[in-house]
Amino acid sequence: MIKTLFYLFCLGLLVTSCVPTQDLVYLQNKDNNPIPAVNELKNKPYRLQTNDVLSINIKALDSKLVEIFNATTTQTAQMMNQDVLYFSGYSIDDHGNIRMPILGEVNVLGFTVEEARKKIEERLLAEYFKKEAELFVTVKLAGFRYTVNGEVNSPGTRVLYQEKVNILEAVANSGDITVTGDRKDVKVIRQFPQGAETFSIDLTNANAMQSPCYYLQPNDYIYIKPLKQKTWGTGKTGIESLSTIITILSLATTTFLLFKN
Repeated sequence: MIKTLFYLFCLGLLVTSCVPTQDLVYLQNKDNNPIPAVNELKNKPYRLQTNDVLSINIKALDSKLVEIFNATTTQTAQMMNQDVLYFSGYSIDDHGNIRMPILGEVNVLGFTVEEARKKIEERLLAEYFKKEAELFVTVKLAGFRYTVNGEVNSPGTRVLYQEKVNILEAVANSGDITVTGDRKDVKVIRQFPQGAETFSIDLTNANAMQSPCYYLQPNDYIYIKPLKQKTWGTGKTGIESLSTIITILSLATTTFLLFKN
């Protein structure tokens, strides 16, 4: 009877310590509903916050007219990296302002990038240029920055030079989630002008693409917590778990023989 219970315990330990395949596969159709070919994206535009850095480029028919407004030349802008942009870009201060040559302070806190572009362009046309100058203003964030931490192979802060980044891209750029990472409850901490908000997303479910945090926003913090299997330390796979059980059995047998003698 005792031997049977012991074997059942070992079998239960072997089964519960393994990470099931369904916990590792991304975007499964768990509801068995037809997945539409085109999904409506629930991605609200990002609104600028303090400490964001903007890259602003102004062009006109006569390039000499706008030289003073541009922090860098076009050639330098093409060779920019994040370090250069930090020093030459326009940083949003604690009051939500950027300081531009001639224009002075321009408040862009809570604006989208497109709204900020329109505001700068309208001020330039109203105060310094005529429509005949063919003014062309470009405003971009100086890189898409986010942080991934927890159960990933390469945690840390990343900067991507693209306008949209989804959470699967962010995870892939961090070396993917480890076997002992919880893909069903990934936390995304997002900063808003009024404070921080935490979202939860199940990356094993295809419905994750409808989540408001599937597409990231700049400065998002992603945290992947560990599964219970890592805490137990019994192994991530059946072979590892079996090795652990054999080790426990060997230790128990050795101890029993020592006490018996």
